[in-house]
Amino acid sequence: MSPGSDNQSNFATVKTIISAAGSIAATAVVIRSVANEFLPYEFHNYLISTAHSFNRFSKDLTLVINEYEGLITNEVYDAAKSYLGPKISPSTRRLKISRSENGKDFNTDMVNGGEVVDLFRGETFKWVFVSKKVEGNKDIYFHRSAMKSEVKSFELTFKKKNRELVFDFYLPHILDFAENLKRHKKLLRIYTHDHCDWESVTFDHPATFETLAMEPDEKNRILKDLDRFVRRKEYYKKVGKAWKRGYLLYGPPGTGKSSLIAAMANYLSFDVYDLELSQVKNNSDLRGTSHGDC
Repeated sequence: MSPGSDNQSNFATVKTIISAAGSIAATAVVIRSVANEFLPYEFHNYLISTAHSFNRFSKDLTLVINEYEGLITNEVYDAAKSYLGPKISPSTRRLKISRSENGKDFNTDMVNGGEVVDLFRGETFKWVFVSKKVEGNKDIYFHRSAMKSEVKSFELTFKKKNRELVFDFYLPHILDFAENLKRHKKLLRIYTHDHCDWESVTFDHPATFETLAMEPDEKNRILKDLDRFVRRKEYYKKVGKAWKRGYLLYGPPGTGKSSLIAAMANYLSFDVYDLELSQVKNNSDLRGTSHGDC
């Protein structure tokens, strides 16, 4: 048989396989449509549950993280959204974008079906963003997401052997990352006490530790102390102490006291409260200002 005949025979075989595959796919679509339309709801659910039962032999575990749990925003969902934004691959072709609270940065989010693969302590974790359209509150319980046109969630898939790693280290790492990111991106404000209320305006002081006129050793000592204070927040909570740190600044006007306070606020992304202590006569007055009492 000539080479030309062999090629024609192979081509015919390939066409037959493609045709058969197309017929199988079309048949599967038809069967699925018929099943959805004509099979009883209970039997349909039984078939689905039976198919899902085969997944128990899988080595993977998937966590579904919904945007809302009842009427409460899911903190883990918000943290995952903040954490995954900077990790979206540069090759991604479609993104959602929004402006951050401070007006200086942009936030990037995944679109429906978007995926992010993350590495943590040598292990691989796959994230998928899922957005489902809903009609009113049909087939879903009455909660905040029922008032929206879509229900959003993240699906986190990993090896079952890494379950403890995820709950003990990976998820806490994501929560800590999101908390720090939120603090650094928020719009700072300065509060002043007026009679019974605290009033605020945007705090936009340009002072930073890079621009501050101070001895380098003293500057580094303060920075290390601030970093240590932030890291020990959970420790303060565990031992039952108030998470606070005090600094006493003194000196004549124009020596940089206000600039140092502004630099510390910008470094930590903390709001500033300006209280005239000459108007505070005793501890009761001081407590009253913190609660807004007259």
